[in-house]
Amino acid sequence: MKRGLLVVLCALAWAPAAHAGGPALLLGTAEDDVKGPTLVAANTNMRLARLAGHQAVRMTALWGPGKTASTALERKLLGNAASAARLNGMTVFLAVHNVGSRFTPLTEEARTEFARYAASLARSFPTFRNIIVGNEPNINRFWMPQYNLDGSDAAAPGYLALLAKTYDALKAVSRRVTVIGGALSPRGADNPSSSRHTHSPTTFITDLGDAYRESGRTKPIMDQFAIHPYQDNSSQPPSFRHPNTRTISISDYPKLVGLLGRAFNGTGQAGSTLPIVYAEYGVESVVPASKARRYTGKELATVKPVSAETQGAYYRQAIQIAFCQPNVRAMLLFLTFDDKNLAGWQSGAYYVDRTPKSNLGTIRRATEESRRGVVNRCEGLELDVEAKVRFPLAADLRPGRQPVLRLQCDIDCDYVLRLEKLPRRSVTQVLRGRAIGGQKATRVKLPPLRLAPGIYRYALQLIAAVNRGEPKIIASRPLRITRGST
Repeated sequence: MKRGLLVVLCALAWAPAAHAGGPALLLGTAEDDVKGPTLVAANTNMRLARLAGHQAVRMTALWGPGKTASTALERKLLGNAASAARLNGMTVFLAVHNVGSRFTPLTEEARTEFARYAASLARSFPTFRNIIVGNEPNINRFWMPQYNLDGSDAAAPGYLALLAKTYDALKAVSRRVTVIGGALSPRGADNPSSSRHTHSPTTFITDLGDAYRESGRTKPIMDQFAIHPYQDNSSQPPSFRHPNTRTISISDYPKLVGLLGRAFNGTGQAGSTLPIVYAEYGVESVVPASKARRYTGKELATVKPVSAETQGAYYRQAIQIAFCQPNVRAMLLFLTFDDKNLAGWQSGAYYVDRTPKSNLGTIRRATEESRRGVVNRCEGLELDVEAKVRFPLAADLRPGRQPVLRLQCDIDCDYVLRLEKLPRRSVTQVLRGRAIGGQKATRVKLPPLRLAPGIYRYALQLIAAVNRGEPKIIASRPLRITRGST
């Protein structure tokens, strides 16, 4: 640094938050269409996801019996997606699971193959550091059997064995891989006598904890826990809670944290402090008549789709709720692009033809405001500001010059700038304002002053615009004003 350059740089590299929630909440999408046959195709879809405000994407990789490594086609598709993610600054989540319940990995041989397959993906794509093991093992669509012949639980012990083996295999590749367990469906019947065998997440988590304790394992089985907190149908807002049932949706967060605590606290596996990933959350919107010819099939009556405007409002509300949940690390909206078949999900920010819905701006603003720390006011959340500051030079305080302060905050911040005369720190100028977080440096133009000779300094106080924590004080170096300066 050149002598005499009066610059103060605070927090040159902003450190990540120690836990989730607040601006640290990672917002993204669950979308396999980013696995393009070419880099151009993958990048086109990844850019559209980024345009919707997403900073993360979840893709899937499917295992079947005998498979211990990815195929050439998988490596091509995932490689294009990996490159597109890097180009767009997207964090990747990879969900590795069996194709369906017919291929549930129940034997030691099958679990070993599955774990080797997951490890091969982590080895081939080192930027895929968030790997989800399994998909909705609490329902019979993806895991069978759910129950033993005597009605006792079979799913949780079986899934525990798979998760533990895969955890060890992934950690052998790299300790930097984050292993995410669960990926549970938000509801289930808990009735072994029914025609469709399923477990509620409430029961499954309890059974998983029991199986872990009985296994004698002392090492963890997961670094984070995933759940798909869909509501009962798309017309139900994310604020709706399920206090009297075993369903777990976004607003049932206290129930989820309590269950994880009771299942694992006091063992080698974290419980009530375990980071949570909302790996899928979607709200279906009505397809307008002008787009109907681009879709096929028939909408299920139980879905109850909403208008695009309501869909956007629900996504914003979901982000606001998750923002205030300390253990939640990420929320991934399902999908980016509508499913062409109406029997699937029309939950994207884009129609099937890639044209944006009217709520695209709503979703993008919500994700931006979350990162800026202002999407919601949360009880108990106190945010500290990290900033880069460049103060004016002594020469800028001469008559006829326009002093300029350059300020960049990681989140929205309110500032109070004082020009003090030393040594008594008598204030000669005060300026207040707000800087928008995460943007390029804000240029604050200061009114010119005629100053008496002496030594001055700028003192800058910063505090979060919302969810205020401790104020941060940053002072410039002393500024010497000579007679010639006035």
